[in-house]
Amino acid sequence: MEAIGLFFVFLVMVVTIFSAAYTVSNRTVKLIERFGKYHTTARAGLNFKIPYIDTVRTTLSLQLQQHIVPVDTITSDKVSVRLSVAVNYQVIEGSEHDAFYQLAHPETQIETFVFDVVRSQVPKQSLDEVFDSKDTIAQAIRTELTNDMKVFGYSIVKALVTEIEPDAKVKAAMNDINAAQREREAANARGEAEKILRVKQAEAQRDSDRLKGEGIAQQRLAIVDGMKKSVEELKGAYTSASDESIINMLMMTQYFETLAIVGAKSNATTIFVPSGAESVNNIRQQIMEAISATGGNK
Repeated sequence: MEAIGLFFVFLVMVVTIFSAAYTVSNRTVKLIERFGKYHTTARAGLNFKIPYIDTVRTTLSLQLQQHIVPVDTITSDKVSVRLSVAVNYQVIEGSEHDAFYQLAHPETQIETFVFDVVRSQVPKQSLDEVFDSKDTIAQAIRTELTNDMKVFGYSIVKALVTEIEPDAKVKAAMNDINAAQREREAANARGEAEKILRVKQAEAQRDSDRLKGEGIAQQRLAIVDGMKKSVEELKGAYTSASDESIINMLMMTQYFETLAIVGAKSNATTIFVPSGAESVNNIRQQIMEAISATGGNK
């Protein structure tokens, strides 16, 4: 019986020792109560408590938490809109007692303040103004939450308006308006491009016609100069020949050169015109009359 009693005492001592020691993980704390009343806050590492007297009431995380709050409201231009607000918060180190014992559900308290701020600001603005001022709304939410939640042991790190979702019909109408505006801009751009293209084509045609005219004029001038030189050379070689004889000689030379060029091309298309001596004489006569009409040998 004595051995059994000693074993029982030893067992109780072992259980007591093991129940007295406990550990706390990083970025967490444990709230210790003594006889049901808050006693102390145990932090990361190895800790001890009085067995059967002290108890671990809860474990609180000191890590950053995020809570998404959807808020349905209406703008000043009577558009139903839903804002999604992301609130980043955490327990203030040293205020764990307040965070646990004063607020049972911190998310509910955060939602209440977010609802109050959003529904007091958005109805004063149009839908376009809400999109433009979402940073201002987020800053107002953070300021309000920081002042109110600090009393309960919570720090508000950041508040962001992550999404602004208008009513489905309004969203479809906005998409149609944007599509129409883009189509109008695209049509204007296409019109301007076509206008520029036509202007450039007209300018190119103008330059082409001018160059073509200059080319023809230069070609004719070269022909005249060539014929003039030929006449002068023939006069120098045949001083006793008359102008009529020299013109006849040039015409016949051009006539035979033309026949030679046409005959050298196997796939040439030839148009036959009167080419006898009489025809050549008629052409010569016309040239002579033209020269006479313009003042002789000019």
